[in-house]
Amino acid sequence: MTDSTTPVRVRFAPSPTGKLHVGGARTAIYNWAFARANGGTFILRIDDTDPTRSTDENTQVILRAMRWLGLDWDEGPEVGGEYGPYWQTECLPLYREAAERLVAEGKAYYCFCTPEKLEADRKAAQERKDPFQGYQRTCRDIDPAEAQARVDAGEPYTIRIKVPLDRGDVVVHDAVHGDVTFNARELDDFIIFRSDGTPTYNFATVVDDARMGITHIIRGDDHLSNTPRQIMVYEALGAPTPTFAHISMILGADGKKLSKRHGATSVEEYRDAGYLSDAFVNYLSLLGWSPDGESTVIPRERLAREFSLDHVSKNPAIMDPKKLDFINAEYLHAMSDEEFADTVLIPQLHAADFEPVGECTHDAAWYDLLASALKPRTTLSADVVEQARYLYTADDELAYDEKAVKKWLGKAGASDALDTAIEALEVLDEDAWTPEAIETALEPLPERLGMGKGKVFQPIRVAVVGGAASPGIGETLALAGRAHVLARLERAKGLTQ
Repeated sequence: MTDSTTPVRVRFAPSPTGKLHVGGARTAIYNWAFARANGGTFILRIDDTDPTRSTDENTQVILRAMRWLGLDWDEGPEVGGEYGPYWQTECLPLYREAAERLVAEGKAYYCFCTPEKLEADRKAAQERKDPFQGYQRTCRDIDPAEAQARVDAGEPYTIRIKVPLDRGDVVVHDAVHGDVTFNARELDDFIIFRSDGTPTYNFATVVDDARMGITHIIRGDDHLSNTPRQIMVYEALGAPTPTFAHISMILGADGKKLSKRHGATSVEEYRDAGYLSDAFVNYLSLLGWSPDGESTVIPRERLAREFSLDHVSKNPAIMDPKKLDFINAEYLHAMSDEEFADTVLIPQLHAADFEPVGECTHDAAWYDLLASALKPRTTLSADVVEQARYLYTADDELAYDEKAVKKWLGKAGASDALDTAIEALEVLDEDAWTPEAIETALEPLPERLGMGKGKVFQPIRVAVVGGAASPGIGETLALAGRAHVLARLERAKGLTQ
């Protein structure tokens, strides 16, 4: 085990075979937070040894996702460090050297068994009902000189670890699951180097973790079954075994492994849907961890200060989109109007290619008012686009919601409400066109017309916005501008009885 006084060094080692998905993102968050909470080092390593699926493009996708999540790494791509290379494809000579050293020390050996031989041995073990049906260690006791001569002669071979025959149970002291025991007698002499000259995952990852001084390995519990073999490699290399922490899987609401059928699964999909990175990190951190069992909003500063493995649950986590939406809304609503305008509203409107209508110009005060109006109604950043669409639509092109028209413009009294509103608003000049002045002008209308507020104000709202939902009537009309409001009220009269 790693000495508890050793400075914490953790790593996140994705394979660049696709996008960074939710499960990988949570693993990265836990490693980052554990390093920050313990004053340690967070390393990003690219495990790109799958030549058919690993691409530079996928590596860039992962790096973009990590940057958006705000998980800054202390060593790795674009940063460097003393323990590079940080791409496994650049480490092949190191793996070869480590494997050959184990052979020289008698801790590994060359195996010349063909696939046909291995299959025949497996079937024979089954037929005789041998409790051990792994590799039969056929080449384990070949004289080293003979084995080397066969290698030198060009005979195909693999390299296998030599699991000690008297090795007792392999006990994984897992920080999440507690002690997990594996029967070493069920471990065969597994391959660490393939016949094509490439290392296996269980060997390469241990060589890297050992040379990088990794003290804690925090990863998904689907890797737990790999751990006894990896411990065998640590012991053969004479390297200290890190502390393992295997975190639970993330499941969909139906209790099955998270997949496309449950909705978005990659980090970039959530980014593009309008989630804030702080809210997304907050939510993912709570999928299996909690500092007190109660807190829902946990800023990353607190996460980086309080994260600990003893509060990580061993039970599977359930992805709950409604809770994610709630947390995202909490972060949005906590912003100042100016921050909301600068970081959410304006970027979203620009992304939608919205341009001011007619001669309208929008200053900082207008955007602050719009931010104030929309922020309480926003769950995802992208929500502001539809809510603000009426402000970027020509008066004669404004589309009306059929249900809203039928309910509010198609009934008796709607025409009177619009006429009276025009009369009340026409007396306000541009300088007086404020939410407060508009509300003051419209406030007496229900009593004057002998109608309820909804029957007066909703026809006005539908006429200006096109639908029955919007912020307060004063803010809604003030944002649209005097000329546009009056023009839309006149146009909507044609839809009344």
